[in-house]
Amino acid sequence: MIQPAPSSEESQNAQIRLSDVPDGGGRFGSFGGMYVPETLIDALYQLESLYLKVREDKQFWDRLSDLNRSFVGRPVPLYEARGLTRRARRINQDRELGAAIWLKREDLAHTGAHKINNTLGQALLAKKMGKKRIIAETGAGQHGVASATAAAHLGLRCEVYMGAEDVRRQSLNVVRMKMLGARVIPVDSGSRTLKDATNEAMRDWMGSVEHTHYILGSVVGPHPFPAIVRDFQSVIGRETKAQALRNFGKLPDSIVACVGGGSNAAGMFYPFIDDTDVGLVGVEAGGRGPSTGEHAAPLSHGKPGVLHGSLSYVLQDPDGQTAGVHSCSAGLDYPGVGPEHSYWKDAGRVEYTDVTDDEALEAFLWCARDEGIICALETAHAVADAVNRAASMHKDQNLVINLSGRGDKDVEEAARLLGDRLDRHA
Repeated sequence: MIQPAPSSEESQNAQIRLSDVPDGGGRFGSFGGMYVPETLIDALYQLESLYLKVREDKQFWDRLSDLNRSFVGRPVPLYEARGLTRRARRINQDRELGAAIWLKREDLAHTGAHKINNTLGQALLAKKMGKKRIIAETGAGQHGVASATAAAHLGLRCEVYMGAEDVRRQSLNVVRMKMLGARVIPVDSGSRTLKDATNEAMRDWMGSVEHTHYILGSVVGPHPFPAIVRDFQSVIGRETKAQALRNFGKLPDSIVACVGGGSNAAGMFYPFIDDTDVGLVGVEAGGRGPSTGEHAAPLSHGKPGVLHGSLSYVLQDPDGQTAGVHSCSAGLDYPGVGPEHSYWKDAGRVEYTDVTDDEALEAFLWCARDEGIICALETAHAVADAVNRAASMHKDQNLVINLSGRGDKDVEEAARLLGDRLDRHA
């Protein structure tokens, strides 16, 4: 049941840890909740009830762990990025500065991104509920591919909503989804990107909820989705914590991840959220600049509002309507963000910043040419911030970038946007 958000005084008196959310009403402080039509309430309560039981079900987690190991290829490495480290150390040319940079290689997980961590977990939940059809929304296509993969592996029907503009710029992933047996449904309304795909997926679910589970792809949406997705993605942070202790004998000094809806960042940050000596940085899409409609950075430029069933930071126009967005990266091209990120922002636990299209495209080439890794354009936003951040950190410190996905899907679009710069960097 939805409960009123605690007042700031109540929160201070309770002195709860930042990890002790959501509350019984799906609230992350004043954010979150369940703002949905009545037709979805029963389905959300059913999902919440099942998940509360599953959280204590060792058999379920053993099955998921086995799939992560044998099918996904986890754990994925924590890799020392010596080329990016050298780049950071050249910036200030101070022998005492330039943290060691490490990459958490989610690009090496099956399907090429972190999204599979969540889709396998939710597909198992769908089977437990007896639902034989799943639907999903996708922007960059990675969540769509991961949903189609989980459906094929577990014997479920799959349909994926995708904005028509994203179908154009992510054609490789469209083909992959179709090869995996999924039906891809282009969405021509609105901006023809991720927000519009999510709108259509929600409409579908309202009319098909009795036999369909909606595998929401990020830590957005109504309760209990933000907590469910965060928990399935937290394998990233748990692995990173153990690998950091093995590789350099302590926790990282700083962790940087890109933030659209925020699932890869939430999965990385959550296991560290109570480790206050670890700096956490979320990097949003700064697009072409700070003007409304030119970026996709709600934590940097938005204000609280309701979008897709949840109260969180949202980009809005002067009339309070959801604003248009822009990013070179389809996976960050979204006007909202997960409610837990909003909670962390207001608590001051996570620093949020943004990186422009041009900076991300430059970092896309850094990663390729310094490390031999073509990363996703989403990840390139984190790389751009992290290299400059590492340059001002001490040499004996360690910075981890969550390399959330590989960039095969982005090669054609990045080449188009880079133009002559692609040759000049050769």
